Amino acid sequence: QVQLMESGGGLVHPGGSLRLSCVVSGTDFTKHTMAWSRQAPGKERELVAVVVSGGFTTYANSVKDRFTISRDNAKNTVYLQMNRLKVEDTAVYYCNAVNAHNEYKFHEWGQGAQVTVSS
Repeated sequence: QVQLMESGGGLVHPGGSLRLSCVVSGTDFTKHTMAWSRQAPGKERELVAVVVSGGFTTYANSVKDRFTISRDNAKNTVYLQMNRLKVEDTAVYYCNAVNAHNEYKFHEWGQGAQVTVSS
C-alpha cells in the first residue's frame, strides 16, 4: 500500500517562502513521475508542478518562476520550494504520482500540507 506523508506547511506573510516535503513509501519511487497539486476551499484541485525521475520539471503558469520542484530518489522524497508566496497560493498541498496525461496514479492520498499566506 502506498503511503504519502506531506510536511512543511505553515503560515507565512506575502513574499515569504516555505519548503514542502513528501515522503513516499510502499512503491518503487524511482519509477514514478511525481507531482504537487493544491486545493483551495471551494476550488478544484490544481496541478502545480511535476518532476520526472531524471529531474525534468514542468510548472503551472500560476507558480512558474516562484516554485521549484525537486526530488531525492535515495530518500523517496519530493520537495516543493515556494518563494515569493502570494495570498492566492493559500491551499492544502498534496503530492502524488502522475502518468503521461498528468492523471494521478495513486489511489491513496496523504493528509496534505496546509499553506496559508496572509498579512
